[in-house]
Amino acid sequence: MTSAKNHATGMFDAILSASPERPFIVAQLGQSLDGRIATTHGESRWINGPAALDHLHRLRAHVDAVVVGVGTVIADDPQLTVRRVDGPQPVRVIIDPRGRLPASARCLAVGVEPCLVIGDHERVVPEGAELLVVASTEGLLAPSAIVTALFARGFRKILVEGGAATVSNFIDANMVDRLHILVAPMILGSGIQGLSLLPVDRLGDALRPETTVHVLDGGDVLFDCDLRHQRRG
Repeated sequence: MTSAKNHATGMFDAILSASPERPFIVAQLGQSLDGRIATTHGESRWINGPAALDHLHRLRAHVDAVVVGVGTVIADDPQLTVRRVDGPQPVRVIIDPRGRLPASARCLAVGVEPCLVIGDHERVVPEGAELLVVASTEGLLAPSAIVTALFARGFRKILVEGGAATVSNFIDANMVDRLHILVAPMILGSGIQGLSLLPVDRLGDALRPETTVHVLDGGDVLFDCDLRHQRRG
């Protein structure tokens, strides 16, 4: 276990040293002690403290693209930019197969590059966005197809930031190299669940990533989970 004073020194080594020959996917999730990412009414801001938010922005500064599902945009209206730390801005990517992205979304009005909207057919997207068409299977956009399309555009280091269903889908598809779970010293007792993966019948089938624990200022705890042994290919 490491403290906040030295967690930054080695936290991003895996990202910095990632091979340019293949995509490197980091996923992150912020939650309470009892695994909730929001209240029953959907309130999710400020579950994690300032140090955890700093870490999230530092993650964004270390990747080429940050990916969220359109549900996260509708619920939280994030900017998906680097503001709390110094560093380059990633390209914002929204998974939006059914055209739900509101034209008022803040992520459309920030950054130098347009916001990439991923869908499975040609359609008009809001101003400030660019459509990236990815083939779907039975109306579903496979994480592997999304990553392949982004990698073809030159995005080698990708952060999957949310929401929980999107992160879970990428883990189930064996597409995540590193998972950062930020746990706040808070118990909600009810609310929206965090990770929800495909069921396993035996404990032997459970994911057991090599994990490093970092205690951040303010009490948040970061679990840095190495899932590379789950990746295929």
